[in-house]
Amino acid sequence: MPDKKKRNILVAPLNWGLGHATRCIPIIKALSENGFNPIIASDGVALEILKKEFPDLKTLELPSYKIEYPKDGEDFKWKMIKGMPRMLEAIMDEKKQIKRWVREHNLHGVISDNRLGVISKKVPSVFITHQLNVLTGNTSWITGKLHRQIIKKYSECWVPDFEEKPNLTGKLGHLKKPDFDLRYIGPLSRLEKRDVPTKYDLMVLLSGPEPQRTLLENRLKNEVKLFGKRVVFVKGKIEAEQKTEQCANVTYYNYMTTPELEKTINESEMVLCRSGYTTVMDLAQLHKKCFFIPTPGQYEQEYLAKKLKKDGLVPFAKQDEFRIENLLEADLYQGLPKTETSIHWKNLFCLFEGE
Repeated sequence: MPDKKKRNILVAPLNWGLGHATRCIPIIKALSENGFNPIIASDGVALEILKKEFPDLKTLELPSYKIEYPKDGEDFKWKMIKGMPRMLEAIMDEKKQIKRWVREHNLHGVISDNRLGVISKKVPSVFITHQLNVLTGNTSWITGKLHRQIIKKYSECWVPDFEEKPNLTGKLGHLKKPDFDLRYIGPLSRLEKRDVPTKYDLMVLLSGPEPQRTLLENRLKNEVKLFGKRVVFVKGKIEAEQKTEQCANVTYYNYMTTPELEKTINESEMVLCRSGYTTVMDLAQLHKKCFFIPTPGQYEQEYLAKKLKKDGLVPFAKQDEFRIENLLEADLYQGLPKTETSIHWKNLFCLFEGE
C-alpha cells in the first residue's frame, strides 16, 4: 500500500456565498493533520478565501456555475431555472476536469461540497450537504428527488449535523428511509469558543451572493447608526487587501480571516447575520446570542430561520422589514445550543486508505 502521506485528496466547495468554502476549512485542516495532502478546487470568492486560509496548498480552478440572485427574492426560483443550462454546462465541464485531474494529480479521493460534477468512478467520492431535501416551495418534491439521485452516485454522503433530535437542520438534513450510504458527522465549524472580554455590543456579519449582500449592507448601514453602541461590521467582501474604516460608533471591515473572525465573534455580545447553515453551525459552536435576516427567496435560509424561531432559540426578521429595535427580541429567546461534538476524522478518512 502506498504511503498515505502521498495521498492527494481534492476538496471542492461550491462558490455560493462563503459558507460552503468556510465549512471545508476544518476538513482541509483535518486531512493535513491525518497525513493526507489536500488540494483545493473551486472558483470565485470561495477559491479566494481558501487561498488566503491555506496559502501553501495547491489550488485549482473549476468552472463557475454562474449562479445569479435576483433583486426581488420572489423571482429566485425562476432565475435559477433560467440559469439551469449554464449550470449544467459547468457541471459537465467539471466532470471532464475531475477525470483528467485524477490522473494528472494522482488523486486518491475527492470531497465535493455541493459541486454536482466533482465525482470520479476511479477513486472514492464524498458528497457533503445539509440539504437531503432541497426546498423550492411547491416544487420541493422534485428538486429533493433529483438531488438525492445525484447523491446516490457518490461513495458516501456526509451530513454536518446530528442524526437524532435535537439537531440543527430539521427536515432539510433528515430522511425517513435513506437509500444511500449516509453518515452524520456532526456540525462543522472552523471556530472555537474563547473566554475574552466583550469589546463590541453588536457584530454585523454579512455573506452570500450579490446583489442581496449589497442590498442588506446598505440597509444595515443606516440602521446601525441608530444603535448608539459599539458595532463591528464585517461586509463579507473578499478583496486583495483588508480594509478598515471607523465611522462614529461603527468599525467596518471588508473581510476577516478565520483567526480574526473567531476573536471578534467571541468579543461580541450579539451577532446579526444571515441564517445560512454554516453561520448557524459557527454560532452554535460559540454559543452566541444572535438575530437572523434570511436571504430573500432562499427557501433553505427561510426554513432554518423559521425552525429556530419556532424552537424558541433565535428570532428573525425579513430583510425589508428589519429595524434595529428588533434586536431587543433576542433576550426573549434561549439562543443556539452549544454543539458538543468531536468528529472522528480517522474513521471518516478510512475511505481514502484502500488500494
